[in-house]
Amino acid sequence: MKKGFKSGFIALLGRPNAGKSTLLNKIIGQKIAIISDKPQTTRNKIIGVLTESNFQAVFLDTPGIHKPQDRLGKVMVGKALNTLREVDLIYYLIDVSVPFGRGESFLLERLQKVETPVFLLLNKIDCLNKPDLLPLIDFYRQKKEWAEIVPLSALTGENVGSLLASTVAYLPEGPQYYPDDMVTDQPERIIVAELVREKILEATREEIPHAVAVVVDLMEQRAASLLYISATIFVERNSQKAIIIGKNGQMLKKIGSLARSELEGILGSQVFLELWVKVRADWRQSKRSIRDFGYYDVD
Repeated sequence: MKKGFKSGFIALLGRPNAGKSTLLNKIIGQKIAIISDKPQTTRNKIIGVLTESNFQAVFLDTPGIHKPQDRLGKVMVGKALNTLREVDLIYYLIDVSVPFGRGESFLLERLQKVETPVFLLLNKIDCLNKPDLLPLIDFYRQKKEWAEIVPLSALTGENVGSLLASTVAYLPEGPQYYPDDMVTDQPERIIVAELVREKILEATREEIPHAVAVVVDLMEQRAASLLYISATIFVERNSQKAIIIGKNGQMLKKIGSLARSELEGILGSQVFLELWVKVRADWRQSKRSIRDFGYYDVD
């Protein structure tokens, strides 16, 4: 262990759409978590690693806390809350463009019970009139004793550098857990599956709810510069399958094109992406399906 080297684990916590994945990608400097303006986008606990000469910060991007409507939702919320016991520091993100409500009250109640230092991150200040910021800070200052309060924009990067400087001061001295060049623990197959899911959410907008899962069936290097990927998109209804395929297969082609273009940049190879669509009825209520699709080990 290097003398004076600091390391630690940081949980990103917040309501759906608070900007956790956007912040994680900004901190790491590349895309490792999918982004959508639809809530409940993150389903797994994504690990992002930032290594500098004097510290290593390991970030856990948790699913947004929400009122669960199905078994998958209950598992997601449970895993997010359990993460609070595993870390050295908590980033609690607030979307300042959304009024205070029951969801924030629920989270604040949970945070009162943890001894871990909590940074309050007032995110999306690029959407806020500057005179409104100070009253908002005062409002939240009365809710809890925060380790730090940091207004920022995960989208533009405003104040993210200041956030990291403050973070290092709270990390304990410790070992370097991951190699210098490692930015995530996510296998390539998971990254591919999540990126395809992101493009489905992006392309279908409000037509497809979160009843979609993606499983990569095969990744195979078929030439020096050609990576073949076959993936299956699972939905819960035939009507959802029809929407994803689209008229004459046009929607599925669009999803594949969007995903392939971004995957080639991430994977550094030409990609041939083949997508299939299947129905597995009510899979979000099924322990087996949730396990099969790689989201969580369900008790």
